[in-house]
Amino acid sequence: MTAPADLIVVASTIRTLDPARPHAEAFAVRDGQIAAVGLRSEVEALRGPGTRVLELGGAVVYPGFVDVHNHHALAGRTDLFELSLPTSLTLDEVLDRVREKAATLPEDAWIIGGAIASTMLPTLANTAARLRLDEAAGGRAVMLMEDSRHNRWASSRALELAGIGPDSIPDGGVTILDEADGTPTGVLLEAAGIPVQEAYDRSGGLTAAQHRAASARGVQLANSFGITAFQDAGVSTDILGALAALDRDGDLDAWVVSSLLVNDEIFGFDPVGSPLIERGEDFRTAHHRPDFVKIFLDGVPPARTGAFLEPYVADAAHGAHFHGETTMTFDELYGWMRQVAERGLGAKVHCTGDGSARLVLDVAERLRAEGVTTPIQIAHGQFLADSDVPRLAALDVVADISPFLWFPGVIPTMLTEVLGERAEHSQPNRTLIDAGALVAGGSDWPVSESPNPLEGLQGLVTRADPLRRAPGTLWPDQAITAEEALQVFSINAAVAMGLGSETGSLEVGKSADFVVLDRDAIAGPADAIIDARVLSTWFAGREVYTAE
Repeated sequence: MTAPADLIVVASTIRTLDPARPHAEAFAVRDGQIAAVGLRSEVEALRGPGTRVLELGGAVVYPGFVDVHNHHALAGRTDLFELSLPTSLTLDEVLDRVREKAATLPEDAWIIGGAIASTMLPTLANTAARLRLDEAAGGRAVMLMEDSRHNRWASSRALELAGIGPDSIPDGGVTILDEADGTPTGVLLEAAGIPVQEAYDRSGGLTAAQHRAASARGVQLANSFGITAFQDAGVSTDILGALAALDRDGDLDAWVVSSLLVNDEIFGFDPVGSPLIERGEDFRTAHHRPDFVKIFLDGVPPARTGAFLEPYVADAAHGAHFHGETTMTFDELYGWMRQVAERGLGAKVHCTGDGSARLVLDVAERLRAEGVTTPIQIAHGQFLADSDVPRLAALDVVADISPFLWFPGVIPTMLTEVLGERAEHSQPNRTLIDAGALVAGGSDWPVSESPNPLEGLQGLVTRADPLRRAPGTLWPDQAITAEEALQVFSINAAVAMGLGSETGSLEVGKSADFVVLDRDAIAGPADAIIDARVLSTWFAGREVYTAE
């Protein structure tokens, strides 16, 4: 005799994302998994005396959203322990927030936070601005991230503790010096900021309990937006330990796939590379899978650290023929990809320029010719040469896209300044889908201010700012349909991160991960998708978020 269901869910609209049965009237849950999907009369056969029946009326059910690219622990840490700064703040407003925070701290405390707008970096790159930061902080050490999370602004005390001065410039990244006096301005691009991060960590950093709290808070915030699975795009042993501990205690309310750092251009984590990869299995649990590595192959275009096939707009510092550069050669990237493939791991490769994306595809072509089937994701990939687009499908390379970053706003403004007209032709999502590529959605939160998948859905469909703050559209020919956008942030992302058999759709045998919305977001006007409200989020048949 079939055991009765623990839960039966009934709603006016249930979108399953199962091509064989895209819509259902009800589904049943037993032991955290989907036990039946279909007509209410069919599902009712599993009803027993202890079965809970969730009658949702006019509410709508989707599979739990899946985010293929975020930094949940960094977001949780910022929310709990750091100075949170919206990127809309002016320099005076940032300094006011620093001043207010400093007034609550001991004299030797650090002030850590972000994000400051990337458009503000030129204003900060001088001694006068650094001295204003020193005054606001009362001489304390300050480290503020800018919106890409690749670059930092540090105070004089932070530079001192990091050992950065006119005669001691970090080897990696770019340390911007004041043109008048030759001293470091505190604006540190890419790896140049790592010594400051390391100085903060030496001062105490976060405890193991705080790392656990940060991860738990990141998952909690993700749940509030209907997210039940995500891939963290760059983890430390502290983050790995926090996730494993949460899951062992039954407190991890999402599927998490972690990306082990091969190289570290921005975080300052230790260890990275082989020592970290060798430890990955120590942290595997039922819902936490350290199944990918993360490779930074370039930086970010606003800082001219992305690698492009054609040169950046000319400027005094770089001239007229500067393309940026990759962090690895073909042979180096191939060597790492072979090594991780032999361990059964996938690779998420950070590429913001079309030059770095081509290098990944060239390496993928060799690997596939050798019979290597390891999963490969091009992370961001907002710029691709026309001739490279069909190669993603042909080589089974996933496009990990972040529509939160390309809609009109601060980052696109900076892209235009450094790339010119090319900036108007980013994120070729329509072309990628038409070419047969697997397109998976990621927020890159907290680089984006929110991980809300509804923002991503609306941006993909309208190519406009879903928050209605900036006018205009970005390459509207590349819009995709609302149904496709929902796939991008559910089943596509699940498949991309190796969870296609576990989640991403409502099918028998999969985890009972779903989100309840107050309306069918993708059935109404495209410019109102974001107006849908998450009423509850369920993971493995448990309610993990309820709207107030």
